[in-house]
Amino acid sequence: MTTNTLADWFGTPLGAYLLDQERAYLDDVTPDLFGFHALQLGLPQFDLLRENRITHRMTVDTGGAANVRAKGHELPIATQSIDLALLPHVLDFAEEPHAVLREIDRVMMPEGRLIILGFNPWSLWGLRSVMGPARHETPWNGKFVSLLRVKDWLALLGFEVSAGRLVCYVPPVKNEKWRRRFAFMEPAGDRWWAVGGAVYMLQAIKRVRGVRLLTPAWHEAVAREKRVAMVVKREGAATSSRAGSLRVVK
Repeated sequence: MTTNTLADWFGTPLGAYLLDQERAYLDDVTPDLFGFHALQLGLPQFDLLRENRITHRMTVDTGGAANVRAKGHELPIATQSIDLALLPHVLDFAEEPHAVLREIDRVMMPEGRLIILGFNPWSLWGLRSVMGPARHETPWNGKFVSLLRVKDWLALLGFEVSAGRLVCYVPPVKNEKWRRRFAFMEPAGDRWWAVGGAVYMLQAIKRVRGVRLLTPAWHEAVAREKRVAMVVKREGAATSSRAGSLRVVK
């Protein structure tokens, strides 16, 4: 079956198999990520942030069912306004993946969270994209960016990688019967060949030097009261110690 877009490919048995694993990961990690605005760049046909509690969530793509139609490197979004950004396989098919990351860096709040999903070129799936008979079809025609390179780009932009994992160790076979036969490779690969997963899922935090996060006023009041109490306690302990020493000398 020939597919024209990545969304179409996710409708195939092999694509659905991978999508289930990606959704399981995102459903596990996104509920605890908070903020005011969340952005999913690409694949608007799938709500990959469905378990996240941020009220205002938007999808951005060049067409289709996206809430906002725009290119990944030219987002019509205010600077430092996004608390959570998800890039599902965007870098794999972007003409300038680094430009996309720079634009994401621009729109993200300090301490904002970024999640990147990408095909791993150092896997059986990556091998198929180079040598497979259908390497000119989606998704094998993508320019898979290695995990190390993505980490380097993030470091240059000031992001700190906080977590991540690789999934899907079975060979990219279309036949479901053969996939079931290779099912043993999933737990074995995760344990013995962690770098060989078909897809990496990376979490990063935007760090900005010299930025101090503002806390509610009552937090500041409580903190001041604690500091005063500690000072009084230390002074009281010091006074008692001096009095005790004088009694001993006497």
